[in-house]
Amino acid sequence: MSASWAPVDSPDQLAGELDRVGYLPDEGLATAAFLALRMGRPLFCEGEPGTGKTSLAVALADALGVELIKLQCHEGIDATQALYDWDFPRQLLHLRALEAGATGPLDSDVAEKSLYSRRFLLARPLLRALEQAPCVLLVDEIDRADDEFEAFLLEVLGEFTVTIPELGEVRAPVPPLVVLTSNRTREVHDALKRRCLYHWLEHPDLPREIAILRRRLPGVGERLATQVATAVRRLRAAELLKPPGVAESIDWAGALLALGRSELDAAGAAATLGAVLKYREDAERTVAAGLDALLAG
Repeated sequence: MSASWAPVDSPDQLAGELDRVGYLPDEGLATAAFLALRMGRPLFCEGEPGTGKTSLAVALADALGVELIKLQCHEGIDATQALYDWDFPRQLLHLRALEAGATGPLDSDVAEKSLYSRRFLLARPLLRALEQAPCVLLVDEIDRADDEFEAFLLEVLGEFTVTIPELGEVRAPVPPLVVLTSNRTREVHDALKRRCLYHWLEHPDLPREIAILRRRLPGVGERLATQVATAVRRLRAAELLKPPGVAESIDWAGALLALGRSELDAAGAAATLGAVLKYREDAERTVAAGLDALLAG
């Protein structure tokens, strides 16, 4: 792959490419993604779960024809898990092979140099992204990581360069398109946000959610898509532990399709409620309020 991005000349063109691969961004999101690509800046996406943050990175990689490299953040993640590590079992086997094949005393300098070579380096997502750029690097759920990891990530994203003491500097030929996501379980530090372009993702409006359902599920008719999208919007307005996102809308419509239903009624909703609500308390609250009220109109 040549070290360059395919030409994208405007937010509208990028929106069209995303549309082509099944992701329907609004104007604000298409503009933010275009600017991140054009300016070589990370895009920091915050929003409620299920608003399409992770899906955006997947769609960008597909639309731009590059690899998606994902770094899933979690509590306790450190630089070794994100950047690189050494394959100690293989190094040990190699050292034993050197010792077995030696006819005299083993030269420690030569042995050490052979142990810390590229063949024994395990590239984690950040290093892979630097080496394989252009690519899309998804740093998913950065809000789950701790302060120390944020500081480390800020350093890497500042220059898109890392130094491996045994091998030297690794610099991305082209900055990867970085998408960071956060569900806002905690506030991410301002220093990292300042390094990025920022966009808050809302749940789609009704017409766009209907369009998403019909794009992702070609067998869904206009009536069923409208009923599902409308019902999901009402669920989001209710006081639920886990309001449904777009992924749940798609699952719900898909479940109804799998049952051969062309419209959403109370019986169908009751049979498939587990596709859209993932907490027992939410399902019980919804049933108690009356499925007919959820589907009215």
